[in-house]
Amino acid sequence: MPHRNRLVLLAMAACLAAAAPAAASEYVPGEVIVREEGEATGEVVELARGETVPGAVADLRADPDVASVEPNYVARASRIWNDPGRSAEPEGWVDLQWNFIGNASVNAPEAWDLAIDAGHAGGRGVVVAVVDTGVAYRTRKRYKRAPDLRKRSFVRGWDFVDRDRWPHDEFGHGTHVAGTIAQGVNNGKGVTGLAYNARIMPIRVLDANGEGGAWQISRGIRYAVKHRADIVNLSLEFHPSITARQVPEIIRAIRFAHRKGVLVVAAAGNESDSTVAYPARARDAISVGATTENLCQADYSNQGGRLDLVAPGGGNDADNNDNPRDAQNCRPLQTGRDIYQQTFISNPRRFGLPSGYQGTSMAAAHVSATAALVIGSRRLGKNPSRDRLAKHLRRTARDLGADGYDRRYGHGLVDAAAALR
Repeated sequence: MPHRNRLVLLAMAACLAAAAPAAASEYVPGEVIVREEGEATGEVVELARGETVPGAVADLRADPDVASVEPNYVARASRIWNDPGRSAEPEGWVDLQWNFIGNASVNAPEAWDLAIDAGHAGGRGVVVAVVDTGVAYRTRKRYKRAPDLRKRSFVRGWDFVDRDRWPHDEFGHGTHVAGTIAQGVNNGKGVTGLAYNARIMPIRVLDANGEGGAWQISRGIRYAVKHRADIVNLSLEFHPSITARQVPEIIRAIRFAHRKGVLVVAAAGNESDSTVAYPARARDAISVGATTENLCQADYSNQGGRLDLVAPGGGNDADNNDNPRDAQNCRPLQTGRDIYQQTFISNPRRFGLPSGYQGTSMAAAHVSATAALVIGSRRLGKNPSRDRLAKHLRRTARDLGADGYDRRYGHGLVDAAAALR
């Protein structure tokens, strides 16, 4: 039997700033994931020198003490405030953040007012676990906290890549996602966050290349649940051909979150595929596709029968001409704007508002932030169930595309204001 050490299934941040997802046939050399009979979770097994992954999988599946064994598949990273954006004017963010204000937005200003009127401004008291590349959450050694994320915006997280208590971001993706959720407002810095008083639990499961393992991701989800996160944001994806059987640890972790009443929000994926990617395809996750500033499906956004919602992800419109609204409004040949949030631009100490961030990663963060506003405002009571919260987000979404539910837009564009009315 091979020596047991650690199990990894690589996932990629679901953002087009990263490389395209690896092919389904790719996996971590020299490692498999093994779960023994009677065990709830599996472990990483490092193979002996010269032993192949297919050979080890075949041998271990013949072992009666082994409940499941899989290769470690590879995937990669899917009110007017005075925040200046790129403008010297106090309303600079208004021109830049089309995703928060305007016809194609989630209607942030009205949502902010409604939350303030409810006495719980900006999702105060809600914890969102960003299970990602880490977050620029603290100034330490070569790392610096993002200037537009306050120190009090964070609760303790964990690094499942380096296996320590310092989940610093080395890629920039997780910081960008955290910014959409909880970046500061009315502070003269950067741009704005949708649930600006929510607290972020930084959990690092993806490395400096935006890649991470299934084992790390599953442990990150469980850590978030056990440490009292209200929402888990998974802006990462596997190749659409990956099935539930190939990522059993993640499926079990998401089920665990559901049983404990924690909402899991996940990116649908960026391959223009007709199938939603895992982990978003999991039954107990809210899957989120992406839209553009023209209120159209983004050309990269996955779709399918497991799509729940869409949210702003930026980029170009998909070339859909079979629906009258899409055919009239969408502009597939024109370049669409990105999603802008503060993150580092060349090293973990230099911050700005870089272009190039578009994807279902960005879309998922809008849904997590909207859920935080709903929980924080107590719109559904003090401790709404996960199922009731998910149903509410779907019911209050803005219908796009064909009337009613459809495979491109799910139940529609998440609407933060409608969710709080």
